[in-house]
Amino acid sequence: MADPMETKESDNGLEFLEEVTKNAHQIQEQVLAEILRRNAGTEYLTRFLHGQTDKQSFKNNVPIVTYEDIKPYIDRIANGETSNILLADPISFFIQSSGTSGGQPKLIPMTAEGFEERILEITLSDPVVRE
Repeated sequence: MADPMETKESDNGLEFLEEVTKNAHQIQEQVLAEILRRNAGTEYLTRFLHGQTDKQSFKNNVPIVTYEDIKPYIDRIANGETSNILLADPISFFIQSSGTSGGQPKLIPMTAEGFEERILEITLSDPVVRE
């Protein structure tokens, strides 16, 4: 039999997910706008956006890339450069991918905020997996 506390946490988690996904498109638009606003001055995005922070400029000017395309930037950060190369927020640490997409693990830069968001994603997925 399920632990009553687990059931309550699961119910709260599902309610929270329902609430935050009611307006998913609007939330995604807001998140993208915030990401562009915060990171428009980075070395990488400046090359494409030239100070613009609107979604259409992003769609029109920033190419879809592979990991190999941004690896030189990640390597610079991993080697100690502290400028805002890819992200405006400081890189706190790197995580390694599982390596399943090409056999080799990849370094993924993480900010403190990004790490907290990742933990939240894992926490929120638990009630869905349990259902």
